[in-house]
Amino acid sequence: MKVKVIPVLEDNYMYLVIEERTREAVAVDVAVPKRLLEIVGREGVSLTTVLTTHHHWDHARGNVELARLRPGLAVLGADERICALTRRLVHGEELRFGAIHVRCLLTPGHTSGHMSYFLWEEECPDPPAVFSGDALSVAGCGLRLESTAQQMYESLTETLGSLPPETKVFCGHEHTLGNLEFAQKVEPGNDHVRAKLSWAKKRDEDDMPTVPSTLKKSLCASSRGRQPQLRSWRHFARSGRASSGRLSRCSRRLGLSWHCSGGSWAHLDRNEPQVDLLSGQAAHLSFKPRPTEPTGGLPLEPSMALPSWLSSLGGGVPWPWTCEAPVWGACEP
Repeated sequence: MKVKVIPVLEDNYMYLVIEERTREAVAVDVAVPKRLLEIVGREGVSLTTVLTTHHHWDHARGNVELARLRPGLAVLGADERICALTRRLVHGEELRFGAIHVRCLLTPGHTSGHMSYFLWEEECPDPPAVFSGDALSVAGCGLRLESTAQQMYESLTETLGSLPPETKVFCGHEHTLGNLEFAQKVEPGNDHVRAKLSWAKKRDEDDMPTVPSTLKKSLCASSRGRQPQLRSWRHFARSGRASSGRLSRCSRRLGLSWHCSGGSWAHLDRNEPQVDLLSGQAAHLSFKPRPTEPTGGLPLEPSMALPSWLSSLGGGVPWPWTCEAPVWGACEP
């Protein structure tokens, strides 16, 4: 099994998986179809199938054009919102492409219909691979948009966390440097994080990808003996957690400003039980609105969750909540 890593857009990855005996190829998360077809032609393979992890435009927008250019192409995924979908997959379903086996793993969190794909090859000494889209990245995870925090925690620690630790992780974005910078702020004495961050900076300077990682490295086991932990400011950008004094690239693109007074976690929805992905334990927060901050003319109720209004906002809308007390220590197991 050969995997071609194809950087596209701002920081996305799409992939071409090649069965080297039959020369059959499977694409994962097609965002730029013409770029993909250039590589298909260069490799001299037959593209038969597209596996899409979720419906977002930067992972699925190329499906329609690719299907037009390649009649009969199978476009598979777990969400009916995926462009040009020809068949909907279900959790646990297995596919076969020559000697390559694919197990479909539903991993809700980033979206409700997010599917990750676990691949292995018969009688091959090479480690298996998982194409995790925006469910899992190197030392982090994607923003939680449509599912509960508990569902996302189970997707990461149970569904993906149960795979072999040597599994290669091919994620959907190059977010490694930002994830590790956040991890270092959380655990400045963690030697593993420090070494990994140094490596990621060198890769960034050389304009080289940090994928594939391995499942063991992506989950970043804690130096204090806790179960594997995920450190992602992009997920916490959705649930409100942000490193003090710094915005993630994602929040900058959305035009949000963070106002966390004395702590590093806030959430817009007080009615939903909060689960800390670092510990799996519930966290109890208190909030107060910032009435002096402009809200773009939208009335914000205390229980209003970010996904319900984010899509209607333009840039430059400040974060309208503040966290009243430090909560990081309270979330430690």
